[in-house]
Amino acid sequence: MKHLIFTVLLSLFSVQAMAAGGGVHLDHTDIDITDQASLQRGAKTFVNYCLSCHQAAYMRYNRMAKDLGLTDDQVKDNLMFASDKIGDTMTIAMRPEDAKKWFGVTPPDLSVIARSRGTDWLYTYLRTFYLDSSRPVGTNNLAFKDVGMPHVLWEQQGYQTKDPETGELIAPENAPLSTHEYNQLVHDLINFLAYMSEPSKLQRMALAKWVLLYLIVFFLIAYPLKKAFWKDIH
Repeated sequence: MKHLIFTVLLSLFSVQAMAAGGGVHLDHTDIDITDQASLQRGAKTFVNYCLSCHQAAYMRYNRMAKDLGLTDDQVKDNLMFASDKIGDTMTIAMRPEDAKKWFGVTPPDLSVIARSRGTDWLYTYLRTFYLDSSRPVGTNNLAFKDVGMPHVLWEQQGYQTKDPETGELIAPENAPLSTHEYNQLVHDLINFLAYMSEPSKLQRMALAKWVLLYLIVFFLIAYPLKKAFWKDIH
C-alpha cells in the first residue's frame, strides 16, 4: 500500500514538473525577496523591458515603493513610465485587441506569473532564446517552443545560436554582458516577479518570528498550568 501511494505521488509530481517545464531541464535560481537591492534592480529591468507590452494590474506603484524601500519620488522619477499617479496599478496603454493583432496573442499579465509558471521556469526561459530564421520574430526558445515573444533582452545578452547536432546554445562573441552578468540580471528580474506575485509574503515572514515567540512563551506558561491542574488526578 505504501509503495502504491509513493508511486501515485511520484507520478503526479512528474506530470506537474513536465507541465511546468515542458520536458526541458530547468535551471535553478535562489529567490530571496528580502533582498531589497536585488528587487530594486529587478524592478528597473521590469519597467524598462517588460512593462511596455505586459502589465501587472494587481500591483500598485506606491505598494512597490514601500516594500522595496523607495520613496514615492524615486519611483516617479525612475520607475513610472506608464502612469502619472503613484497610487495607480502597473497597467499599459496598449489595447489587448491591438496586441493580439500585432503579436498573434495577447501578452499575459505578469502579476502572478512567478506562481503560475515557477521561478526556475522563468529563469530558464529568459536565458534560452536563440536565433531561428523560421520564426516570424527570428528567435525561438528552449523552454517555450515556437514562442511568439521576441528576445526583449537581446541588448543585454546578444543572440545565442543553437548547435544543430548537440542542441546546445552557443553564447555570442562580444556580448554586451558576460554570462554571469546576464544571469544576475535575469535573477534580479525573476526575484522581482516572485515578490510581485505574493507581496504580502514579506509581511508574513516578518510576523512569523513574533508568532513563534508567542507560541514558545505560551507553552512555557501553559505547561506548568497543565501540571498544576492535573496533579491530583491519577
